[in-house]
Amino acid sequence: MARQHPDWKPDLLRMHREEIGLTLEDTGEKLREIAERHGFNIAANFQTIWGHEKGSVYPGPHYRRAYCRLYHCNEAQLGFRRALPGEDAPVESVPVPTSVDRKIPDQRNAVRHALSSIREGTADVDSEALYSRVIDAWSRRTAGGSLDGPSVVLVGGYAGSGKSEFAKFLGGITGWPILDKDSLTRPLVDQLLVALGGEAHDRTSELYREKVRPLEYRCLMEAAWDNVDCGTSTILDAPFISEFSQADWMQRFQNRCRSKRVSVATIWVECDADSMREYIEFRGAARDAWKMEAWEEYVSGLDLTMRPQGPHYVVDNRLGAAVALVDEARDVLSGGGL
Repeated sequence: MARQHPDWKPDLLRMHREEIGLTLEDTGEKLREIAERHGFNIAANFQTIWGHEKGSVYPGPHYRRAYCRLYHCNEAQLGFRRALPGEDAPVESVPVPTSVDRKIPDQRNAVRHALSSIREGTADVDSEALYSRVIDAWSRRTAGGSLDGPSVVLVGGYAGSGKSEFAKFLGGITGWPILDKDSLTRPLVDQLLVALGGEAHDRTSELYREKVRPLEYRCLMEAAWDNVDCGTSTILDAPFISEFSQADWMQRFQNRCRSKRVSVATIWVECDADSMREYIEFRGAARDAWKMEAWEEYVSGLDLTMRPQGPHYVVDNRLGAAVALVDEARDVLSGGGL
């Protein structure tokens, strides 16, 4: 069933384009430049942009992210969706640009702005301490130094929540390696499932849950400990649904890190069901086929109010808000936002 976008105001795209004096062809060229810089999968041309501005085609996630970078606005301000609490709401008109040169963005502030998506999920964690740790790692990295005392950051969330994008951002600014569960184990997992009489892309059967999944996470965690034992801070990117739900698993992990004098940050990336579906559809991975075929059944099994047991942070990526801040920070750091 096609999804509706009742809050969409396509006229705002045209207004933004005309206010800065871009033609449809100019806009396509700039969007393609942004796509190349960020790794977005779009092939913008004037017909596509015209369709977006007339409201006949709702832009996909990478197009919306590129428009946000081009016009230096969030999705709500561009009229793609409603504003989240505390987010700037869409405007009905676009301010006329002034002749004053735009101020060069402050990179440190851009990083902090992107990190502002992280909030305390429990009272026993300190967002400022995590911000400082990440910004210090970025500062030392850009200055050629390194941090003493490793950190482990667990980034979890449901499929399509944006956890990998956020993990990549943290890795990009800190220089800490990212261990992605799928990248580390997927080829082996697929072959193991087949060897055991299952299907390569199965992630729902009892065979997968009982025989294969535990090995996936064991490989991930062992690789993390290898890094930590060498004093290397590490970011782990995986759903962690079962692990985060178990207080005893979380406590054992905290205890082991404490014994190694390792700082820990557990981050849960929350997202809404419609946005997750859009991203899962967009990436078109074979392992997600069953989710798309039985979406309502799949979603009914998700606990969108879930939070990790024990100390943790939460990143609010509902409607893609956190990923948009990440895009903005990347542009500032690369100079693309100038």
